[in-house]
Amino acid sequence: MTATSAEQNHLASPSHPQRWLILGVICLAQLTVLLDNTVLNVAIPSLTRELDASTADVQWMINAYSLVQSGLLLTAGSSADRYGRKKMLIAGLALFGIGSLVAGLAQTSVQLIAARAGMGIGGALLMTTTLAVVMQIFDETERVKAIGIWSTVSSLGFAVGPLIGGVMLDHFWWGAIFLINIPVAAVALVAVARLVPESKNPSGDRPDLLGALLSTIGMAAVVYAIISGPEHGWTSGRVLLTAFTGVAVLTGFALWELHIPYPMLDMHFFRNQRFIGAVAGAILVAFGMGGSLFLLTQELQFVLGYGPLEAGLRTAPLALSVVALNLTGLGARLVPRLGTPVTIASGMGLLAAGLAVIALAGGGGYGGTLCGLLVMGVGIALAMPAMANAIMSAIPPEKAGVGAGINGTLAECGNGLGVAVLGAVLNSRFAALVPSAVGAASLPAALAAADGAGERRAITDAFSSGLETSMLVGAVAVLAGGLLAAVLLRRAERGESSQADPAAAAA
Repeated sequence: MTATSAEQNHLASPSHPQRWLILGVICLAQLTVLLDNTVLNVAIPSLTRELDASTADVQWMINAYSLVQSGLLLTAGSSADRYGRKKMLIAGLALFGIGSLVAGLAQTSVQLIAARAGMGIGGALLMTTTLAVVMQIFDETERVKAIGIWSTVSSLGFAVGPLIGGVMLDHFWWGAIFLINIPVAAVALVAVARLVPESKNPSGDRPDLLGALLSTIGMAAVVYAIISGPEHGWTSGRVLLTAFTGVAVLTGFALWELHIPYPMLDMHFFRNQRFIGAVAGAILVAFGMGGSLFLLTQELQFVLGYGPLEAGLRTAPLALSVVALNLTGLGARLVPRLGTPVTIASGMGLLAAGLAVIALAGGGGYGGTLCGLLVMGVGIALAMPAMANAIMSAIPPEKAGVGAGINGTLAECGNGLGVAVLGAVLNSRFAALVPSAVGAASLPAALAAADGAGERRAITDAFSSGLETSMLVGAVAVLAGGLLAAVLLRRAERGESSQADPAAAAA
């Protein structure tokens, strides 16, 4: 198969002599950012007590970070391409470190919310520039393995955030979960300044200020609608208005980008079947992983009876299997042998199979859950690096920051959709089986209000049934996404081969 022009540009870039050390530095910085997506969840009781925070305050403490980060990913990537990826990486580390200091020393809910928003800005700059730098310092022979390690950090950060938060809160006050970021950010700042080479778009496109504004508002509105849907109801005026605003603004963004000479996001990327296939797969891998971990945490605590820290420990095999397989370079070795389409289809098929195993065998004890987690880990280790590489390979190297922004945006939206959709399936099934429990704030509340042991048993069984249905819905969605991604990527490869060899195409 002959590479596309974008891939040929990538292949031309030589490897940096200190590339593996640089990769370690940027992965450390990224891990800190990803941990802060989930680490705050375990501190909710402490925050409620010590800052006298209301439920709404706590929600904004958690959501301010993800909303700002997801809204700014495309803009951050475009800025890195234009002004320099090293500069934006340093700026992101500085903002993240300052935001962590303010958060750790916050005395009021408002101060903590503002600090989390500032950390979100730094997180957006870090998420986009780290992957863009990986694409710049590794050549094609090592790039898939490097992206595999980068993807490992993403999986690890998402999975171990609650575990690390629980350990910290057992020994320190809640502010320590933020202050621990500061030495990491300081070390990373020095290392980035000394080691990471500068790179940016040589054409020097003019800044697309209106595009940046529209993409930020549109993405933040869509993510907010996804986050708030389960709480306020998908048909509530707040959710519908926010979702409509987000879609309308993003539509305006797309139209604007199509009609200006220097677009922040070249909409013609979406005519590339390789790009579309990788995008579809990336969304649904994040959908399956985010939604399943959300449901699995509830199953471990509410069905199998584990405490929060015990539940966190029992989800660790998923992250550990991803880490072990990516560090051994399994995906990097299989992609050249099997091809990107088959690797992605195989990985997402295994991810779907793991979800199905947990759905069908997890309720009987931890053994079935463990088996499903390990199968999911193998699938994620295969699929995620191949998809990230496919997305980045479909985009010219001078737009690597925008490509990383797209990849990060897809992960944020996929995670949010996974939690929202699979959570809605769970609630719907639960309400259908136990109408008397509808209106309870949680399963423990429903159990507390139950009249007798028989009703409590019925409520628990209904919850288990809802979890099973949700996991199976997630498995079907992931499998369908894997097949769609494989078909589109295979078709793109055939088209590229036909363009490269017209005689073969005619034959």
